[in-house]
Amino acid sequence: MNNELMRIYNRQVLIFTDLDGTLMDHYSYEHKDAKHCMNRLLGHSIPIIPNTSKTFSELLVLRKRLKLNGPFIIENGAAIYINKNFLPEKPKGALWQEGFWVKSFSSKRNYWLGLIKKVTPEYGHLFESFSKMSQERIIELTGLSVEDALLSSQRQFGEPLFWKGTDEELEGFIAVLRRMGSHPVKGGRFLHVGGDCNKGKALTWLLKEYQRQHKNITVSTIALGDGKNDIAMLEVADTAVRIASPVNEPPELQRTTKIHTSSLHGPKGWAEVLEQLIPESTFFAQSK
Repeated sequence: MNNELMRIYNRQVLIFTDLDGTLMDHYSYEHKDAKHCMNRLLGHSIPIIPNTSKTFSELLVLRKRLKLNGPFIIENGAAIYINKNFLPEKPKGALWQEGFWVKSFSSKRNYWLGLIKKVTPEYGHLFESFSKMSQERIIELTGLSVEDALLSSQRQFGEPLFWKGTDEELEGFIAVLRRMGSHPVKGGRFLHVGGDCNKGKALTWLLKEYQRQHKNITVSTIALGDGKNDIAMLEVADTAVRIASPVNEPPELQRTTKIHTSSLHGPKGWAEVLEQLIPESTFFAQSK
């Protein structure tokens, strides 16, 4: 919604989106099939907020490629980066770092590497730790380019593990990590070992802060994702959108209302559902 309409109708939509397999194709990492829809939404001042397992370094590059200039959430909810012009005043509890207000929710990466080191004697043969992988191995497992693989390795808050054991062994491993204070999250490709944070908690914090600074505006949220690490944000958003994936079933949710599932994969599915939820006629109707 453009700023003039927002003032008249006191409404704002915030879109929180996963990237890999959702806004970007699972295999090619392209987003061209969502570009038209993105441009239309951004043109009406509807923020598109990445909520991803990717790193700060990756997002600095991707924001330019995706033509996004708003806030973004990294490493499965470990931290939110808020550009200065998104909110009228300093967010509560945030620090000014590298050109953004930053609110973090997790201990730094070295803490979790120390925890993983403790379980390595018993479980080390069942996983590969991201920090121990060569660039070639990261490229092999992710399909990323050399440049993007380097950016993905620059993690700040958690550690991805590539699991090589059975699902039963994974359940036991996750239980051990939880007893040690970690909150592991299963992503599309990796098990992410980190703190008590997730995409849903980050979404909720940013929404509350936005509402605190815009008391006269009614805010609604739409979350889009394709994997298990998206469940937390899909559960707490006003509207949940599950994007069909070529590699896994849509994530199972506890909620029973305002759930949409795309019939198309990745960015095609992203545009498919958002065109239905926020059609162009919405803006024509409100401007009359």
